[in-house]
Amino acid sequence: MGLSEDIWNHEYWLPPGATWEDMKESADVRYPQPRDLLLCIPGALLLILVRCVFERTVALPVGRRLGVSDKLRPKVQPNAVLEGFYLLLSRTPKEEDLISLAKQSDLPVTKVKTWFRHRRAQDRPRLMKKFCEASWRFTFYFTSFFSGLALLYDKPWVWDHTVCWLRYPQQPLLPAFGWFYLLELSFYCALVVTLPFDVKRKDFKEQIIHHIATITLICVSYCANLIRFGMMVMLVHDASDYILELAKMLHYLKLKRVCEATFIVFTVVFIISRLVIFPLITYYYFVTKFQLFLLSGLINTFLMILQLLHIFWSYLIIQMIFSVILRGAKRKDARSDTEESDRSEAEEPAKDKE
Repeated sequence: MGLSEDIWNHEYWLPPGATWEDMKESADVRYPQPRDLLLCIPGALLLILVRCVFERTVALPVGRRLGVSDKLRPKVQPNAVLEGFYLLLSRTPKEEDLISLAKQSDLPVTKVKTWFRHRRAQDRPRLMKKFCEASWRFTFYFTSFFSGLALLYDKPWVWDHTVCWLRYPQQPLLPAFGWFYLLELSFYCALVVTLPFDVKRKDFKEQIIHHIATITLICVSYCANLIRFGMMVMLVHDASDYILELAKMLHYLKLKRVCEATFIVFTVVFIISRLVIFPLITYYYFVTKFQLFLLSGLINTFLMILQLLHIFWSYLIIQMIFSVILRGAKRKDARSDTEESDRSEAEEPAKDKE
């Protein structure tokens, strides 16, 4: 009991002068409770199930109807020596390894090279898999963004940061906001669970950092009743994500011009929302409102991590705009899959979230 009291000490979680007594519930008034966050566990499992059903019953047949098809890839001949090296040591052997493997397998070096190239191709994600993943994320982000927009557009504290903190922390939790928060938390928890099985991209580590930072911010802001601020931050993040997923879907459908136009729109929305609106909201709605205490310091740290990721992804996006669309260079995803599939599948718009 003593440890629990130490963890939930109001001096850590609330600004100076505020206590948990200020957030005491009554029959008519409800505030966020830490135990509510446990609902993200069944929520994440449910979203994973919904995703599987959606990809099989909606995205897959829609993709086939629209002409998405996987390129046939040559199958490699079984070879225990080469397979063992591939699985245990390296997928891309060096020249000296190729010579050694050729001697052990009694094969020409050129055939060993071909075997490894075809073997890598077998493990690369199929175009249809990419389309199904993008379709699911597009559906969720689109629904999330416009649902959040519908919830927030008429709230006075969205447009006036002084109203945002009026009588804080005594700001009752609206049921719709509570469910929206838990939906977002469940989605990011589900992303963490499925990340190892999804199409792996070059910024895999950055994605993990982003998801951990996002989950942490959602949890601590919910416990401290920073719902109004958190809702705005989540809405800003969702503003560009569905456009990116739409651009990817158009790319898989080989609609080059429409894809490039959509990607430019995504770039503009991403830069405005992540590099302009996000830091302004962070500063005016949070940094200027609280004296430095434990929770505010933690939130500021993770907000800064997100901002650094935004800058990193913006660099990749702008780099792609110049190299691919404006200069007409060979199109390659700046955040492409690890060892892109076939050349025809390699030209994919950059960046995820975030």
